[in-house]
Amino acid sequence: QVQLVESGGGLVQAGGSLKLSCGASGRAFSNYLMGWFRQAPGKEREFVALITWSGSSTDYNSSVRGRFTISRDNAKNTLYLQMNSLNPEDTAVYYCAASRAIYAINANEYDFWGRGTQVTVSS
Repeated sequence: QVQLVESGGGLVQAGGSLKLSCGASGRAFSNYLMGWFRQAPGKEREFVALITWSGSSTDYNSSVRGRFTISRDNAKNTLYLQMNSLNPEDTAVYYCAASRAIYAINANEYDFWGRGTQVTVSS
């Protein structure tokens, strides 16, 4: 079992930046593939980014590639998402998730979820 808690969301103007954090407790954080997902009102939850257990590999949704950076600090049991050049289409609740898979972009491949943090980008 892994417990995940997101933080760092808020209201930001278009073009601005935010850095999300996800603290993990429970079983070894470093054993898991970690991902960020987001869900806007009326839309399905969508994949944002993932990072392998060692941090050596990452992948991104094409809509955020070049603007967002996922990283992790296994010593601190923490996952991060640096978000730059934000636009109103990035407005959503952002969730971190942990997976036992080697690589996964589908939400149903993730085993543990946080409760989410709201990100709102104003135009």
